Amino acid sequence: MKERARELKASARRGSRADKAAEDEAAVLAKIAEMQEPDRVMAERIHAVIKASAPDLAPKLWYGMPAYAKDGKVVCFFQSAQKFNARYATFGFSDKANLDDGSMWPAAYALTELTAADEARIAELVKRAVN
Repeated sequence: MKERARELKASARRGSRADKAAEDEAAVLAKIAEMQEPDRVMAERIHAVIKASAPDLAPKLWYGMPAYAKDGKVVCFFQSAQKFNARYATFGFSDKANLDDGSMWPAAYALTELTAADEARIAELVKRAVN
């Protein structure tokens, strides 16, 4: 919660929209760079997949995690395993993602590694989430 409060204060102090976008992306890349392997490698690849498949999503920090937002609302995020001392990292979606499929659907995925097939699936899900 303290990390989220710092994020909100920093966001309120910024100037133009272009400056905010550049600073937000720099903050996400810095947070990714702080991660230990294999989380860092997965986060870097997920960042690249999201930028390529949904360029209208804006990177931003969300509770200290790399996240991607549309119109200021977080759509998806990466949670490193080390952040919560978990055995796997997580790639998840918020309720703003358009992934509804009946009355029950997955909203987060456990990641122990990323294969080319996993990256393709993430790209597909992210595209669907923003439409």
